[in-house]
Amino acid sequence: MRRKPSLALVIGLAATLFFVLMSLLSLVYTPYGPEAMDLSARFAAPSASHLLGCDHFGRDMLSRIMTGTRTALFSALISVVTGSAVGILIALAAAFCPPFASAILMRLTDALMAFPTVLSAMTLAAVLGKGLVPSMVAIAMAMVPTFARLSYSMILETREAGHVKAARSYGASKLRLAFVHILPALAGRLVTQLTASIGGAILLESSLSFLGLGIQPPQASLGMMLSEARAYVLTHPWQALPAGIVLCLLVLAFNLLGDALAERFTQGGR
Repeated sequence: MRRKPSLALVIGLAATLFFVLMSLLSLVYTPYGPEAMDLSARFAAPSASHLLGCDHFGRDMLSRIMTGTRTALFSALISVVTGSAVGILIALAAAFCPPFASAILMRLTDALMAFPTVLSAMTLAAVLGKGLVPSMVAIAMAMVPTFARLSYSMILETREAGHVKAARSYGASKLRLAFVHILPALAGRLVTQLTASIGGAILLESSLSFLGLGIQPPQASLGMMLSEARAYVLTHPWQALPAGIVLCLLVLAFNLLGDALAERFTQGGR
């Protein structure tokens, strides 16, 4: 029997689609150039011409938020997909290699997991340099240990499933077992974990930009917008509030979506 979608799934999916559509729209249209300065409009309050006001350089806040949201989504998606792919490959190697090599791989993974993800990302970003691409690489590398550990546990569990044992008895190679029989069986849970991780990646990108380790001016980033607004938050709150609210809603949307998907896969619902 088909179950009705949960409220969390509906809200998370609707909010995610809204932000994705807004990001796509920013590719072809923004009310003003996100980097265009108008010093006569410095600290302009929200109005009909500037719906969310202007910042300390007279840049339109709505245009910058649209562009910053696109940057956050793009960087988070690429980082999570890359980090998860590397982590899954490490987990597969550990699951099918000799026990000694498997133990070494997973102990190294456990050692890396001892460092908080945000600290790992900050350290890597400081080494790799500033900018969008280095921050994406840093976030992806910081997420590899988590995906490797989670995937390894799921692979060991699925490796003992009946259909995998049957394929092994018929002489299937390790590569065929891994990519034809095991990974497809884990697709639902892996996609759920990937979706839930996007929210964390968005926060990481914003944190790096806030600290000056990520995207650099004049490019728009939600974290950098919050950093620039710190000095004016009491006198001109519209500089910080829109970016902060959008960031919270963006992360919440992916968390709701990830939790709802996890619940449906756990219960075996459709």
